[in-house]
Amino acid sequence: MKPVKTISIVPNLPPQLSRLHDLAYNLRWAWDFDTVSLFRRLDRKLWESTGHNPVAMLGLLDQGRLDAAVEDAAFMAHFNRVLSNFDAYMNPTKTWFSELYGKTHPGEFNKPTIAYFSMEFGITECLQNYSGGLGVLSGDHLKSASDLGVPLVGVGLLYQEGYFRQYLNSDGYQQESYPINDYANLPVTLMRDANGVPVKISVTLPGRELYALIWRVQVGRISLYLLDTNIDDNPRQEDRNLTDRLYGGDRRVRIRQEILMGIGGIRALKALGLEPAVCHMNEGHAAFLALERIRQFMIANQVDFYTAKNILAQSNIFTTHTPVPAGLERFGFDLIDEHFTDYYRSLGLTRDEFINLGRENMGDYVLFSMPVLALNLSSGVNGVAKLHGKVSRNMWKWMYPQVPEHEIPVSSITNGIHVQTWINNDIALLFDRYLDPAWRTEEWRRDIWEGIDAVPDTELWRTHERRRERLVNFARARLAEQLRRRGAPQHEIEEASEILDSDALTIGFARRFATYKRATLIFSDPQRLSRILNNADRPVQIIFAGKAHPHDTAGKEFIRQITAMARQPEFRQRVVFLEDYDMHIARYLVQGVDVWLNNPRRPKEASGTSGMKVIYNGGLNCSILDGWWAEGYDPSVGWAIGNGEEYPESEAAQQDYIESEALYDILEYDIVPTFYTRTGGIPRAWMTKMKNALKLLAPYFNTHRMVQEYTDIYYLPHYDHYMSLIHPTLDAGLAYSAWRKKLENNWDRVSVLEMQVSGEQVRVGEPVEVVTRVHLCELTPDDVQVQVYYGTLNTRGEINGGEAQAMNAFGEGENGVYTFKAQVIYNTSGERGLSVRVLPKHEKLPTPFLPGIIRWAQM
Repeated sequence: MKPVKTISIVPNLPPQLSRLHDLAYNLRWAWDFDTVSLFRRLDRKLWESTGHNPVAMLGLLDQGRLDAAVEDAAFMAHFNRVLSNFDAYMNPTKTWFSELYGKTHPGEFNKPTIAYFSMEFGITECLQNYSGGLGVLSGDHLKSASDLGVPLVGVGLLYQEGYFRQYLNSDGYQQESYPINDYANLPVTLMRDANGVPVKISVTLPGRELYALIWRVQVGRISLYLLDTNIDDNPRQEDRNLTDRLYGGDRRVRIRQEILMGIGGIRALKALGLEPAVCHMNEGHAAFLALERIRQFMIANQVDFYTAKNILAQSNIFTTHTPVPAGLERFGFDLIDEHFTDYYRSLGLTRDEFINLGRENMGDYVLFSMPVLALNLSSGVNGVAKLHGKVSRNMWKWMYPQVPEHEIPVSSITNGIHVQTWINNDIALLFDRYLDPAWRTEEWRRDIWEGIDAVPDTELWRTHERRRERLVNFARARLAEQLRRRGAPQHEIEEASEILDSDALTIGFARRFATYKRATLIFSDPQRLSRILNNADRPVQIIFAGKAHPHDTAGKEFIRQITAMARQPEFRQRVVFLEDYDMHIARYLVQGVDVWLNNPRRPKEASGTSGMKVIYNGGLNCSILDGWWAEGYDPSVGWAIGNGEEYPESEAAQQDYIESEALYDILEYDIVPTFYTRTGGIPRAWMTKMKNALKLLAPYFNTHRMVQEYTDIYYLPHYDHYMSLIHPTLDAGLAYSAWRKKLENNWDRVSVLEMQVSGEQVRVGEPVEVVTRVHLCELTPDDVQVQVYYGTLNTRGEINGGEAQAMNAFGEGENGVYTFKAQVIYNTSGERGLSVRVLPKHEKLPTPFLPGIIRWAQM
């Protein structure tokens, strides 16, 4: 039965506590322990039963408890302290951003200037708008942007059911449930206009408009706007259900979600009076935003598609998180035709012109690739770790034919974690006593972490032991609840209180159960593993957690195998699988384990961030040299499985055997002895590794450093570049676009006619003169950079990892032919190769490497 009218019932807060509403609706509490303590102080059980949701908690709190809190002097002192800190945070006198860029960009950043688009955001467990690492990274990105004062706004979708909740059946097989999110009891606010009317936007679907509301989630100083289609304006149930589930539905649902996020997200910002100068696409899901920016720019400035594209691409950033081609987002042309025919016509494009923006040849068939679209409409592209940057350059080299792989314009910014979200309060208080107070706000400073040596080993170790004990108690309680829900016999439920050992070496393995992450690798030799785990003097235990995608039967089978192993007598006390992995469980794990295990197939782990969270809590990592660990590893800070070998798929079984044996050896002969060798009850060698990890890794693997790099390398340079094209007039942008058209119209006729080198044998240190004649057609030397490219030769006679040196134009050109000269000096002897290449050059060009725009000498 539909209601005639809907009303909203809100908590009746006493006037003295009215600002509890402000605290509850700003997710800064998710990384402020004092605020969480305040809410827990009101009603600890209610805090837990609401899933750590202060909005729901205030709605359920007994009025008498609120009235009593007003009369409680200690509570009010706590409340006023939290409120004072909150107000100081929200109204800072200075931030990292204002100090660094306030003078160079005065008054330009009073509105969000950067828009960060992501399919998911993991900010806290009560807002189930994330599935895993990508979402948690997005949430940590917003938190650090808030702390640093970066003028950023987030955009995504608000999911009615979020990502699935996991439970296991009696056979240990994953099942999924989808609880409904009640927005009235979540820290989300519906956006309304000046008259109190909800703000709505629409995007076009086949034969109809799709309407969406805009909700705001306040993340400290950052606003995150999420779109919701579950409204009566959409008469079709399929349209209302579009934002039900993250990564749910078929390909048609997926493309419509991405149309809504990209095109609808840009329209939502405009409806709210926001027009960001830089847009950051966190994965290819958001790439349609670039098309909508172009469409709006075309209308506002009366220019064609290519002019708008050439200008706006300067202000789009694309971050790829995918290390394997199979994981990329692609759509069939039938779905593109179904959803974009009218849209590409509005851009003045033909079907082929539009398709070519995202065309990816898959061998026997061709698809429309969202990452390809993002690459074609962006000027800043990065992977999420140094190794991933290299992998990405290899993956996208087909888009840059003849460009040496190391020069392909895909860089990397290594991921990090938001320290204050993931660090345990006990450890934080210990750091407060011994480290520079700036460790909480300037964790990128290496000098601060050098002070970790001042922390007594005894205090650091005892603090870590308390966290392990809490993890064990938490795991026991979770396991008992899992068994109770599953209808297990009472004796099994009671036995759950006896599993694990709070003094034993504890290993954690928790992540998405994709098969390449090899969750079951450690069970390759059950007998050897049993001997390691059940050593009476040196016991070891493993806690697993993680979800498989609902359609990933192989990942689900991994979970079933682990739970089956955990039921075996030899593993029952030593192996546990915790259901429904989320940020709450993750905090207990990363704050309590001794060792974080990670064993993906290299190089399929783009970054990984869970192991970073362990560092700040005094844990150590044991991992394959993949993702972030490939650059973070040093023997003094943890353990590496293997030496960075990469195996073809055909040798997967051999790889598993080799690397599982290596893992057992590390455990048996290094990790376990180091942990259990004690002096005065303290594992001194272990503590040295723990402190080394904090000194060497903590300054780097955090999102404060990461967001600073995005700001310094991408956001601000691309903002400045874009503004120089459109402000104060569009003249510079029009001139740049005209130059691009001239370049593209002439490039097919550019050629290197001749190349001469002075001598075939020269001495080390003597100059080698290179002269070349280049036919530029209607271009001039000002439009290009001619370079001599030189280096050592590989076994195929090719220049390997060469260097480029600019050549200077010499004399006047004749009939479009120009002469260029350069001198090269070699500092070492041996056989060397030289060539000449021509690249485009323009002061507004962000990179000289454009797809298909390079010409080499062919002699």
